[in-house]
Amino acid sequence: MTAISPVQILAELEQAVAICPPERCARILSGIVRLLSASGDRPQELLVNVVDGILLRLTERVTPNTLFQLSITLSELTVAPKETLQRLALHEDPAVAGPVLRGSQALSPTDLEVVATFRGDPHLLAISARDRIEPALAGMVVKRGSSAVCLALIENPGARFSDAAYATLIERSEQDGEIAKALALRPDTPDMVVRKLLRPSPRQAPAAKTNESCVPPEQGTYSSPKPAPIASKRPCAADYERARPEIVALNRVGKLSDSTVNRFAMRGEIANLLMALSVLSGAPIEIIEHIMTDPDCEALVMACRASRLNWQTTLAILSNRSGGRLSFAERERAQKIFEALLLSTSQWTVRWGELAANADIGGPGHRSARTEVHR
Repeated sequence: MTAISPVQILAELEQAVAICPPERCARILSGIVRLLSASGDRPQELLVNVVDGILLRLTERVTPNTLFQLSITLSELTVAPKETLQRLALHEDPAVAGPVLRGSQALSPTDLEVVATFRGDPHLLAISARDRIEPALAGMVVKRGSSAVCLALIENPGARFSDAAYATLIERSEQDGEIAKALALRPDTPDMVVRKLLRPSPRQAPAAKTNESCVPPEQGTYSSPKPAPIASKRPCAADYERARPEIVALNRVGKLSDSTVNRFAMRGEIANLLMALSVLSGAPIEIIEHIMTDPDCEALVMACRASRLNWQTTLAILSNRSGGRLSFAERERAQKIFEALLLSTSQWTVRWGELAANADIGGPGHRSARTEVHR
């Protein structure tokens, strides 16, 4: 009996597929996929090479919904038919391409870079959701993608950026504040990149210089860029409505940290800053608004201490309030208050509603007496 070679078998299968009705093709494809999924890792590599050509031919004759199901299944395989996977990843329908672009570990970096080169935003968004994105691929996605794609990539903790990608994002942030905000809030963004994001735009007129000769430089912090002073005008209710979901979400995942609040202060994001202090300290937003504009900084220092913020963040908030720069004496006094306050005392005072009293009600003499008691 003459043995039939694998080549002959494949040729006969391809001929059969060519005349097979689409419904029958879908059933065959489904059977092959079940075989791939149940075969185990050891024989799988040999099997995928054998069936790859058949799957390719079947994908030409089945509906998009069947291709979508195939994409979902192949995205979960560590070893998958290479050419079929590439065809699905490059498919013009993003619904078909999405599952393998988001989840397949069998796609090589080159495969993904080809997709990023020839497809548009929907495909790039799918790539941006991968668990890990290497710097070369991230750079290509940043270069070709829209603002929405860049934001999705920045918000993905598995993305890694090269210096060139950071440079592109900084350039784009000059026209898109959301990119600047997202990149500044990303925990692993290098300090140098954050400083560039926070520097004044070269197109803006420089602010009038103040006399700083009597103010000693702050040790251990960089002096550039200049902080944007917090305006005396209070945000409206709509501003707080927009800010609250983001602030609550950051707090829930442990990212409402000193660096985040510091950046809110440096960038003059008033609604975000006040909402962050309210969420962290437990004080109502109305009280936070009040103490932010109080000429005496004591209550604001207490709110910062109750929020578990460090001294550098507290100083950034104090320094960016409207009403002029802190004098050296004012800064020394604020630091002494901060260091004298216990965390538990500050939190107790804030949560029992005495912060408003310390801020203004009852006059300066009453304020000092109450504060001395709680320290």
